[in-house]
Amino acid sequence: MSRKSKYRKLLWMLVLICTALFAYMGYYEVRDLLPDQVSIVEGDEKDFLKQLEKPWLQFNDAIPASGQESFTLQCSLFGAIPLKQIKVQVVEPTDIYVSGATVGVYMETQGVLIIDSGEITGEDGLRYEPARNLVQPGDYIVAMNQERVGNKRELIHRIQTCQGNSVELSLLRRGEEIQMAMDPIVDEEGDYKLGIWVRDNTQGIGTLTYMDQEGNFGALGHGISDVDTGELMQIRNGDLYRAQVMGIHKGTKGSPGELSGLIRYDRSNIIGSIAKNGENGIYGKLDPACAQNLTLQPMEVGYKQEMKLGPASILCSVDGKVEEYQVEISNIDLNHPDTNKSFVLKVTDQRLLEKTGGIVQGMSGSPVLQNGKVVGAVTHVFVQDSTGGYGIFIENMLKNNRDPAM
Repeated sequence: MSRKSKYRKLLWMLVLICTALFAYMGYYEVRDLLPDQVSIVEGDEKDFLKQLEKPWLQFNDAIPASGQESFTLQCSLFGAIPLKQIKVQVVEPTDIYVSGATVGVYMETQGVLIIDSGEITGEDGLRYEPARNLVQPGDYIVAMNQERVGNKRELIHRIQTCQGNSVELSLLRRGEEIQMAMDPIVDEEGDYKLGIWVRDNTQGIGTLTYMDQEGNFGALGHGISDVDTGELMQIRNGDLYRAQVMGIHKGTKGSPGELSGLIRYDRSNIIGSIAKNGENGIYGKLDPACAQNLTLQPMEVGYKQEMKLGPASILCSVDGKVEEYQVEISNIDLNHPDTNKSFVLKVTDQRLLEKTGGIVQGMSGSPVLQNGKVVGAVTHVFVQDSTGGYGIFIENMLKNNRDPAM
């Protein structure tokens, strides 16, 4: 075989390999563009198919008549190559009350959260680490010597009265309760200590996203994690408070801004109870009397497949009053593994840019509106570009109100 023939053969092999590679990549790119599962308002099944309609995309010919709660939609490429099955949940039309009001959050942990372990200087001048390699950051002390521990003060008191005897701690670690024996050390001041840093509550401000027809609320759009361990905090209970924005630290490149708020922690300022700190937000029940004084407006729920790239708006309060500001939806990921980062938005409203520089801490939970419907909520700000951030689909927040844990 001549050198020219070999060269031609090699060239054709490269062309075939590249073609196969592009076909492979294209197949999965098209596949990823289709949602794994969707919720559709009863009667809108055919409209949903029209939204997905493409010349190269085909679906099974028949869909169940209205009345069936769920079904599976078979999708194929050119009617010959299977792509994926879309799980379709048929739901009733849903209206909720969207807010955008700034609220104060106070939550108590389930037991006492361990932040870290450390050294103790004993009464003999030597240094001890009684908790080293026994406890882990993110553990919760839920009981001591078989008696439940409610808070940090209670734990400290029990350690002080143990008279130096070994104590048995019940720890909640990644959902599993384990037992741990430890020996307290007497420090330089004569106090008994275990050499652990602990926390039993957290507080801050955020944005109320919505209230449903039963008075259940959702806020923040993401869960609250401990600042030291990075773990989602397991809570025992909590309250939602009225909050007042006192100042704004504008966001800049490399430095996310924040809202500075005033929260008066007295019972007269409580507007609701917090029942759950979940991956997609905090949830609970609003006080009906207090809800009347909040900014709440009825709006239809829009589902993820209805979202479009382009203009949208958010509701937030950065100077004491809830206002609507213009944003742009620049990317939508129907199947993102992190539901808190399902779409990207960018603030385009000059009024908000002048006030805050874009998205700042404290605006998490701000409702995102498009085409007269609430479609999501703001969750994160980009550190390197405070004008942009991530959002969560509103349907993912609403799922938590149907959680049995509520």
